[in-house]
This record gives sequence, structure tokens and C-alpha cells, in this order.
Amino acid sequence: MTTVLVADDHGFIRAGVEAVLRGSRFSVVAATASGEETLDAIRTHDPAIVLLDINMPGMNGVQALEALRQRGDTRPVALLTAEISDRQLLAVMRAGVEGIVSKDGAEEELIEVLEKVSSGEKAIAPAFLQRALDLSLRPDAQGPLARLNPRERKIAALVARGMRNRDIGTELNIGEGTVKVYLHAIYQKLSIDNRTELALLAVNDQDG
Repeated sequence: MTTVLVADDHGFIRAGVEAVLRGSRFSVVAATASGEETLDAIRTHDPAIVLLDINMPGMNGVQALEALRQRGDTRPVALLTAEISDRQLLAVMRAGVEGIVSKDGAEEELIEVLEKVSSGEKAIAPAFLQRALDLSLRPDAQGPLARLNPRERKIAALVARGMRNRDIGTELNIGEGTVKVYLHAIYQKLSIDNRTELALLAVNDQDG
């Protein structure tokens, strides 16, 4: 059994998570209702995975994740959320969240997300990655992408919209091969290998 701590201030959500996990290889070892309570329970129960509601009274899920990382705890954390603000999204990406589960689709998504994060993978929907990258590409944004020249930043922005190399070439009036050359340069400059890493890196060191 893989142990999970569920943090949510609504009892019916906690009960719902337990119901979804029943019969799977995941078992709820503790349930909490605030960030402070969660941090104490992690020390006591040592769960393999933490499932955090993003909006809780007192210390919320974002602050709890940041506090967890600040004390050197790198265990997988997945966020359970009905909605997430731009500031919250950037903050949790910077703090190294492994998964994001929408409460609307939790019944279908939850076990799949837990499976991924327990095996060391990221389980963050492309829409969240794209939104985070779009935010990081704003003119006032600072961070890793500031190292890119204007043409490279433009290409990164088009990648964030989900455009293929051929479409990017058409948009910028350059050949598909030239786009590949630019992407290779971007990846080398940022020490990454692919589009997903581009989105993640863009927000991991984002300054607010």
C-alpha cells in the first residue's frame, strides 16, 4: 500500500477521496483540515504522497507546500483544487508541485495522478503548463527566459500556445528547419530537452 495524506477543510471532500481510493493501492493514512495541521501530520504519519487542497483556512495549500520544501522535504505533493489563481499557479510550480487535480474531475483523474507522482513523474495538465508559461513570458516577467533573445522568446511563446514547428515557421515566415535550430539553441541555453521542460523551467524560478 502507498500511503496518502489528504488535506482539505471540507469533510465531504476528504470522505470522497477515501471512497475513490478504496480498492486501489493507495490508502489514506491521515486527513487534515489546515496547512499547520498538515505539516504536523506529515511528521507524525510520514505519508508517501501528500494531497493538498489549495484553499484552506489559516495556512493554505500553497504556503504548506512552500513550508514543506523549505524544510527539505521532497516527497511528492499533488494539489486538489476547484480553481487556481495566476499567482498561486506560479508559486506552486516554483515550489516543485508534482501534480494538480481538478476537483471537478477528481473521480476520473485522482488515481492516475497519484500513480504518476508516486513513480517520479509530473502529473500537471498541459493547460496548466501552457498558462504558467504564458504568464512567465509577459514583458514584465523575470526568470530563466530572460536569458533568451527576442526571437527565441517569441518562439517560446508560440510553443506555449501548443503550436507545431511547421506552424511556428509559418507564423514567423521562417523554415521549419530554422525553427528546430532555434529550439535547439533555446534548449541548450536553458539546459533542457523538450517543450514540457521549457514550460516547467520558465516558472520554477519565476520571481513572483
